[in-house]
Amino acid sequence: MKTNLFGLPQQSLEALVSRLDMPRYRVDQIMRWLYRHHVTAIEQMTNLPQADRRALEQITEIRVRPPQQSLTSSDKTRKYTFETDATDLVETALIPEGKRMTLCLSSQVGCRVGCRFCATGAMRLRGNLSPAEILNQYRSVPERDQITNIVYMGMGEPLDNLNAVVDSVELLTSEHGYGLGNRRITLSTVGKPEPLARFLERCDVRLAVSLHTPFQEQRRELLPGTRGYDLDQLLRILRDRARQDARRVSFEYVMLKDVNDSLEHADATARLLAGMQTRINLIPFHPWQGNDMLPTPAARIEEFRARLEQRGLIATVRASRGMDIEAACGLLATKRPPIAPVVVHG
Repeated sequence: MKTNLFGLPQQSLEALVSRLDMPRYRVDQIMRWLYRHHVTAIEQMTNLPQADRRALEQITEIRVRPPQQSLTSSDKTRKYTFETDATDLVETALIPEGKRMTLCLSSQVGCRVGCRFCATGAMRLRGNLSPAEILNQYRSVPERDQITNIVYMGMGEPLDNLNAVVDSVELLTSEHGYGLGNRRITLSTVGKPEPLARFLERCDVRLAVSLHTPFQEQRRELLPGTRGYDLDQLLRILRDRARQDARRVSFEYVMLKDVNDSLEHADATARLLAGMQTRINLIPFHPWQGNDMLPTPAARIEEFRARLEQRGLIATVRASRGMDIEAACGLLATKRPPIAPVVVHG
């Protein structure tokens, strides 16, 4: 398979242009064709000399793909399915809400973190997406020009595919790429400390950290991929980040009936996040076949939210979107094997 010009990091493109003995300004021309004019073939780059186009065509191509499938929910949420270079499938959710339109990008096919409440985790990891396959989800949705926000919150743990995610963020935000503002992009992660620190050195976007319980041992049971990682170490990194800009660190908390929804959990969460001036998003659990967990009743979620606010946190309840097309949080999955029942003790 030829090198894909689309999604190629700028530094790699510069090396390619140099190897082909082309002038340096060809890099800017090529990137403009790719990310501003959205060409699908090198031949369409009409301000490049024909000899340069022929040289590029010998070893590269522009490989972008339209969605294989599109589903629309009764609440107007849309789910797109894309094929990867490995002929696997990945899902992308598009969520319109008032003047906002949020695209939920996937970074992997499946996920190795294995969160007990997540259908993607039940797939296990099938493969990493390349920068091009991540970016193609943005480029190829029909509503691209209406999108206001992008979240790396689809299939996969972004920090387990660190380099490809960083490259895709850079092309989304670079003036030679799509030129989107950093504040329009959020990365959702379980927050493995070492790759998180490396990501923060390279990218300046918002963070949403999957917490789900304030108790370390229970978190390792609910999120098996965090075993061996220290919650206190993660919080130290996040507190440093929050001191720089509190608006850019938030927390996600899936509400599981009789698992992590007690007032004891709320009080411990408030102690854990004390002084951070952050926000915690409470997410109703969305049941799926093969999982025996239950959603926390709405009244108890409200009690939990109120308790957090009494303890000084800003807490919100995320509205469930796209349930009828399996596009809601925790439901994205292109393969759904049943899993054994799991009992988690607080």
